[in-house]
Parts: sequence; structure tokens; C-alpha cells
Amino acid sequence: MIEAASFVEAARKHGFTRYTGVPCSFLTPFINYVINDPTLSYISSANEGDALATAAGCAIGGQRAVVMMQNSGLGNAVSPLTSLTWVFRIPVLLIVTHRGAPDIHDEPQHELMGRITTQMLDTIQTPWEYFPDRESEIDTVLSRAIAYMQREQRPYALVMKKGTVAPHALRRDPVPAKNNQATIRQDHFSAAAPLPSRGEALERVMRHCPEADSVIIASTGFTGRELYAAADRRNHFYMVGSMGCASSLGLGLALARPDRRIVILDGDGAALMRLGNLATIGTYGGGNLYHVLLDNGVHDSTGAQATVSSNIDFAAIAAACSYGMTLAGNQLEVIEDLFSGPGSAGPRFAHLRNAPGTIANLPRPSVTPVQALDRLMQHLGTAF
Repeated sequence: MIEAASFVEAARKHGFTRYTGVPCSFLTPFINYVINDPTLSYISSANEGDALATAAGCAIGGQRAVVMMQNSGLGNAVSPLTSLTWVFRIPVLLIVTHRGAPDIHDEPQHELMGRITTQMLDTIQTPWEYFPDRESEIDTVLSRAIAYMQREQRPYALVMKKGTVAPHALRRDPVPAKNNQATIRQDHFSAAAPLPSRGEALERVMRHCPEADSVIIASTGFTGRELYAAADRRNHFYMVGSMGCASSLGLGLALARPDRRIVILDGDGAALMRLGNLATIGTYGGGNLYHVLLDNGVHDSTGAQATVSSNIDFAAIAAACSYGMTLAGNQLEVIEDLFSGPGSAGPRFAHLRNAPGTIANLPRPSVTPVQALDRLMQHLGTAF
């Protein structure tokens, strides 16, 4: 058994100061230590996939990050592990608890995952080893993990057994207090005017996002492809997978780089898939984060099957989640007011209902995911 301080302080020497995750009883002392230290950062994510994407955003912004989760949460993290961090080659350190390990009596819901945890990591090509249970092993394990992450630029997992870390009491409130009654709300709806196209909305966004001081993160599907068709710039990041994770990745990047305007281009289907991340953004996001939800009511790139967005007031949800400003409408003034409205201490949210469909002969980015990320990080002046 080790003390939480022994691992966290050893990791700090290697630049790990950002932690994201979803709690597990095995992780309690570890998480408590991180929360208690105001010089460290812990993001309490809605699910493990969002935690991973947020850590990836921190890494892109130049800050090494640790993702903590119960092994049952690997299921929630498979998509970003296989189609975000693997595809784009983004290194983060995972700590995965081993509930239901074959040699330990545990709750019935952990039995199957306990048997297959390490097989799952092998299957998704995430190398792993057991979390160190002796202080003499910590530096060696960390050095091995960091060497792999630097060489391959992909995640590395430490599997934590029960009783590995000694108890550590929680002494600090981890969640910043927010007042959702202070949210600025504006609407721009017109029953007579036609809905704007996605391309028109993207054009308006780009007007407010010069390369020098902003980053645009585009959700997977037609949104990223249309942004590429409109202009392929160094500050554009095209999500080609991990549907729903653009907002959580944007949160991590915005936290790591408060000097840049971080703009998230989301879709209604993607936002609905990971709606819990609005709560995380509202709590932890700052005034440099701009969340644009382009809502055409359908999954456009897969045949225009309807989403349930026509029944959802996304701006009201964002306001309830303590975004600093929320706007909604079916006119391009929504985009204008998002960027030119009064200052906000918290993140800004704009829900624009736009027309379905896309441009003819819509291209796919010719830049590879790795090239797009390398280009962006050079632009930001960061490195893994």
C-alpha cells in the first residue's frame, strides 16, 4: 500500500497537474488528495468518455493529464479511446480500478468486467500494467508509462487493485459554486424568415475567429467537413470520430489555454449523445469557451434520420447548467450576439436551428487527423 501523496507528487514532477474522472471507492484517497490541493485540478466529469476527452483537450493545450475511472467505465470510454486518442495520437495517463478481479469477492455487476478488464485494454491496443503498490516502484512505473506516451503518443493505463492506496480524508469542496440565475438569456426566432444553412452559420463563426487567438473544434460528420470546405486553417480541428466528445475536448483545451478563444461547433445529435457534459462545462468552463449548437433536427450524414431536438430547449438546459450566456433562435443574429454580446465570466452557449442538408460534392479533409493535430499544436506552441 502507498500514500496518495507519493504517487501524485511523483507525477507532478513529470508535469501531471490536471485530473479528470468519475469516482470509484478504490480511487477515493487518490481523488481526495488531488481535490485537497488547490495547485492541482480535478474535473468531475459526467461520464468516463467525457473525462477522457477533457483530458485529451488539456494535453493538446500543453498540460499533461490523468484520467481516473472504475473499470465499468471503460465501456463509456471505448469510443474516445478508439476514435479520438488512438486516431489523433493523444497521450493521456489512465488509472482504471479493477473491481470484480477474479481473486476478490465483489458485487455481481462487477463480475464480468472484472474478468475482462485487461483483455479489453489489450483489445483496444491500450498498453497497461498494475498501479504500483509499493513506493519504491512508483518512479519506475511512471517512467515506463511516460516513455511509451512520448514515443507512441497514445494513452497508457495503470490498473489499480483494491487497497492499493491508503485512506486520505477529503477536506475541501471540489466544485466551484455557480449561480444559474445570473445567466444572460437572449432569443432570435422568426416564423417568417427561412432557416439559415449550416454553411452560412459557419461563415459567421469564422468571421469572429481569427487564427491568431482562437481555435474552432468541429463535431464529427458534415459539420467538420463543411468547415473544411469553407476554409482549411491552422486553428481548425476536425473531429472525425468520438461523436459527442467535441464539447468535452473543447472544455479541456479551454482550461489549458485561457489565452485563446475556444469555439465548439456541436450538432444536435452529438449534443444529445453526451448531454451531461453541458453540466460539466457550466461548472468548470470559463469565459473563453464558446459553445455553438447547430441544430438541423436530423442525423444529416447518415441519411437525415430525425433526432428528438425539436422537443428540446437546449438554451434552457445550458442556462440551468450555469453557462454565463445562452442564446437561441433560427436567425444568424444568434451567432453575432454570441461573440459581440456583453462579457461573461462563464462559458457562452448559442442554439441555432438551421436547415438540414449540405453543399454538393462535400469534400472530406485531405489533412490526416495526425496532421491536423500537429498543425494545431504548432499553432498553439504546445507539445506532448
